[in-house]
Amino acid sequence: MAAKLIPLFESHDRFLELNHNNLTQEQPVVISYLESFPDDLRAIDGYRAVRSFLRSYEGNASTYNSYRTHVERLLLWTLLVCKKPLLEMTRQDGERFMEFCIKPHADWIGPVVKARYQRIGGRKINKETDTYIVNSLWRPFFLTVKKADLKLALEQGKEPEVKPYKMEQESIAQVFAVCGSFFQWAADEGLSHNANPIRAIKQKSKYKQRVVVEIKGKALTGLQWAFVLETAKLMADEESDDDKRKVHERTLFIIATIYSMYLRVSDIVGRENWEPQMKHFQKDDHGNWWFHVVGKGNKKAKISVKDEYMNVWMARYRRFLKLTPLPSLDDSAPLLQSLKGRPGLSEGHIRSLVQEVFDKALERMRAEGFPDGDINNLRSSSLHWLRHTSATADAKVRDHKDLQADLRHESLATTVDTYYNSHDEERHRSNKNLSIEDR
Repeated sequence: MAAKLIPLFESHDRFLELNHNNLTQEQPVVISYLESFPDDLRAIDGYRAVRSFLRSYEGNASTYNSYRTHVERLLLWTLLVCKKPLLEMTRQDGERFMEFCIKPHADWIGPVVKARYQRIGGRKINKETDTYIVNSLWRPFFLTVKKADLKLALEQGKEPEVKPYKMEQESIAQVFAVCGSFFQWAADEGLSHNANPIRAIKQKSKYKQRVVVEIKGKALTGLQWAFVLETAKLMADEESDDDKRKVHERTLFIIATIYSMYLRVSDIVGRENWEPQMKHFQKDDHGNWWFHVVGKGNKKAKISVKDEYMNVWMARYRRFLKLTPLPSLDDSAPLLQSLKGRPGLSEGHIRSLVQEVFDKALERMRAEGFPDGDINNLRSSSLHWLRHTSATADAKVRDHKDLQADLRHESLATTVDTYYNSHDEERHRSNKNLSIEDR
């Protein structure tokens, strides 16, 4: 029987190339691996079920990758640990699986490995002759080093400390959601007549807890944000007029845009059916500007836009592009474009541009002698922090329903819990000097 661990599902691109009517396009090593299990485990049937489930999410690479992680772990666990066919899991098995995810066996944990398979072939990809072998470092679970710890270790010239594996609450919630969805899908498809072993779990609170989001962990302080914005402006201002690259002016616009409207990176990257253009900024009959966007789940929305953003940051960027200060309804210019004029930028490119500004802001704060307590949070920062930083600041002056609408949270509770109930400093200040005796 197979005892080793191998990845069963490949990258999103390779998954799209599979023949979902049969197993002819699978890696031979995957088929031979599945066939090595005893017949009563029905490994091939379990694999086919998971593959069909993942096909429902093949339209979005990030969703596919997230769902693949959890259902692949589930299938491997049933074969190697539970030793039971996947679709015959009971509630007790579901509880055992959850406990395993929270504390997996040591040999199931490895370093972060991006490549599940290694290609054997020439420099250029040739689908006819290339072959693939399993990356021996791959494991279902992996250890990560926090961004702040990694940056601090690099600054100090040390190796970063690798801490024991711990599944975060968000990941635990994803296990429940994804694996529960899989068994519901299997029931809907007539593949299983058993009760959903994940959703049947009682006392889920012992696995996952309802945690009020600690915004301080992923939002810049006022001082840090001031340094980030000032750094982006300095980088843009230092570019000479005859510099054809002028990349930092675009980065300044990206940072101001995301911060101003609490955007996600996908809102400025675009989607398969929508590309953000200047004309998506529209003024209504009352003189108010709105950004019309297609967001997560292909949901259309409009976001209120600050006057300062349009009159200062948008106007500055458009003058740089040699356009009129403000867009019109027939302005088909892309919101962002490459240095060669190609419409749009990739998510990875945008993240790297913003990260460069964060890194330089960090260097400036260190050079100016700020204590580590004022700096450390910036070591963990990423592009998504701009959304949280802005919403945290605006929550002090905006109605929670208005903020919810512009953040595009489905639940008002999400907005309230995240940006209104976590302001410990303000909460404590309102209580600090109240008397017990003298009321």
